[in-house]
Amino acid sequence: MIAQPAVAQTAKAGADRSSEKAWQHYPEEPQAPTNAPNVLLILTDDVGFSAGSAFGGPIPTPVFDSLAKVGLSYNEFHTTAMCSPTRAALLTGRNHHAVGYGAISNVATDKVGYTSVIPDSAATIADILKLNGYVTAFLGKNHNTPVWETGPTGPFENWPNGWGFDYFYGFNGAMSDQFHTELVENRNPIDPPFDDPTYNLDRDLADHLLKWLQVEHTVRPDKPFFAYWAPGTLHSPHQAPADWIARFKGKFDMGWDRLREESFERQKSLGIIPQNADLTPRPQSLPAWDSLSDEQQHVAARMMEVAAAQLAQSDYQIGRVIDWLKKTDQFDNTLIFFIQGDNGASIESLHGANNEMMSLIGLEPSDEELARSIETHGGPFSFGNYPSAWGWATNSPFQWGKQVASHLGGLRDALVVSWPDRIRQKGGLRTQFGHVIDIAPTIYEAVGISPPESVDGVAQQPIDGTSLLYSFNDADAAERHRDQYFEMLGNRAFYSDGWLASTTPPKGPWDRSPSKVPADDYEWELYNLREDYSQAHDIARKHPEKLAELRLKFDRAADRFNVRPIKADIMARLDPSNRPDLLAGRTSFTYYPGDTRYPTNSFPTIEPGWKMTAHVIAGATEARGPLVTSGDFTSGYGLMLDNGFPMFLYNPAGRPQERVRVKARQPLSPGDHEISVRFERDKSSGERASRLILSVDGENVDTALVPITYPTRGNTYVGRAGLAPLLPEIPRGELIDATLQSVVIKR
Repeated sequence: MIAQPAVAQTAKAGADRSSEKAWQHYPEEPQAPTNAPNVLLILTDDVGFSAGSAFGGPIPTPVFDSLAKVGLSYNEFHTTAMCSPTRAALLTGRNHHAVGYGAISNVATDKVGYTSVIPDSAATIADILKLNGYVTAFLGKNHNTPVWETGPTGPFENWPNGWGFDYFYGFNGAMSDQFHTELVENRNPIDPPFDDPTYNLDRDLADHLLKWLQVEHTVRPDKPFFAYWAPGTLHSPHQAPADWIARFKGKFDMGWDRLREESFERQKSLGIIPQNADLTPRPQSLPAWDSLSDEQQHVAARMMEVAAAQLAQSDYQIGRVIDWLKKTDQFDNTLIFFIQGDNGASIESLHGANNEMMSLIGLEPSDEELARSIETHGGPFSFGNYPSAWGWATNSPFQWGKQVASHLGGLRDALVVSWPDRIRQKGGLRTQFGHVIDIAPTIYEAVGISPPESVDGVAQQPIDGTSLLYSFNDADAAERHRDQYFEMLGNRAFYSDGWLASTTPPKGPWDRSPSKVPADDYEWELYNLREDYSQAHDIARKHPEKLAELRLKFDRAADRFNVRPIKADIMARLDPSNRPDLLAGRTSFTYYPGDTRYPTNSFPTIEPGWKMTAHVIAGATEARGPLVTSGDFTSGYGLMLDNGFPMFLYNPAGRPQERVRVKARQPLSPGDHEISVRFERDKSSGERASRLILSVDGENVDTALVPITYPTRGNTYVGRAGLAPLLPEIPRGELIDATLQSVVIKR
């Protein structure tokens, strides 16, 4: 069924405009309203309110700053406190629970507000603009496809092409290695160029956005564009080109406490926050900078240097796109929304990490390990994050950060809007309350359309946001978005006409232990944000009636938008049994060699009882190369031939302590062979211990104890190497002098 455009303006496809000839029988093509603007929507990742220089931060972001100078800065703009939910709300104009995104897709549950499936009743901005004559593209991070649908067979309705985007180039998931990105173009997995040692994802995204814009401008200059640019920056892993990192050497030696104070002073000097705002104190569970040893300070400073380099380099890349719009005289009629962060800065790694995959299986690096690897931090063989206190510092002047939907450090992000043709006050500040659900209705009003009541025959649910267009040319306009609920992983709040009721977080996001306080038992705080911009002074005891009023409003919103049940424990939600599983109930799987990329949900995870058998034809005793590769140097395993010798490497945490290797003592003779590796439970050595056994043609050839069996993470390839090596010293070569016929997994 062909969806009808949201407005009646259409033109005959292929019409000869010079002669005004109209085709009689070809399908009609929607035409955008006269002088409709291009729309460029930019969303960075895990960037704090005060990270970039336009909002008083220490990281130079000249492109973001330049847009602020010709446009408007919003200092009371809000997200949902976590990435997938913010993105779902942004693209649909609906509250995140109302479109199934009460939390990130990786912790979806079988509850209406938490499925991670955007319903057909919530068409995206791309859907609506495409129906109104726009061409559409999405570059960067897609974290809104349900995890069980990201495999090679889809289904693809919940991929970007299914949401109205003509073109997608980026990656699926929460994060991506900037150097070894597992890319997707539309719905096809592709590899980054292996012959380019300077490759980096943000530059690649800008290259592809520019190419797409140039082609569209050449072929369809009559069509306005909607481009959504969502880099993975500044989500971990923090990585950047070495020359960019070098620019920040020594810039953060003052530490996070002084950095936060300096940012606060700059924010007031710039007028980005009120003069009467207070700087909120550091949480007691975060260490003071002065309490760190010299070596710890050196390590922490380097981690912040890398993060700064990544954000600065990303800003430069989007600047290339802005320059092209100016060069082609499209900039003035391009409506640009630059949202600096999809939530507050990450405060999820207390001491920082050079391989954050470790923390996902419950391991934390020692100070000695961090110091030993610090010079590689940010490079192609790191996968790091900075200490929580840096995230807290770049959320100045607010409390807390990412995941904490009760406090502004998790919710408030910098927004800049540029539209030279329509914004009269260049460089203005806007203080009206805004939320990511407001972006879609703002775009619709700016373009001059109304979202349709039905799309593809599906009745549409109401838009929850409020257009911000009223504030573009009236700094003193009365606030129109007057009430808003917030909830994320149990932390919650309700905003109403300048008041904010907030629950008290029972622990920091860096604490991954099971929650000991049920969400229903959280304490509540109250703030008057009209007088207390930074949410510094809890006045709940002074105004119990106001707190009760806002708590009642929250309860009503929770019922209306599918917020219940409210659960606090993210670790419990990670259990795969909470979501559909393509592998559930099956005990045997056969895979064949090729370029297919198998995400975690498409390939059985290592556990006791897991057995993998590769059917191989060896052509020579020097046969070498990968048979099965899963993950990479951060976490993974590989079955390979090493000059004819079958070998299996188990590397669940990226460090030697957990790494186990088994290898045959004789090379394969030419001919057919079965190479098997299995994990057998060994409770005599520990509750989570396994015996790793390698066998060739049914005979055990090597064995090793695995004291604790951890699952590995990453995509799996059969008959080829992954994008990054399993270890830096293992070459990425192809399978040579051998043929892999199939691989069978049993569990």
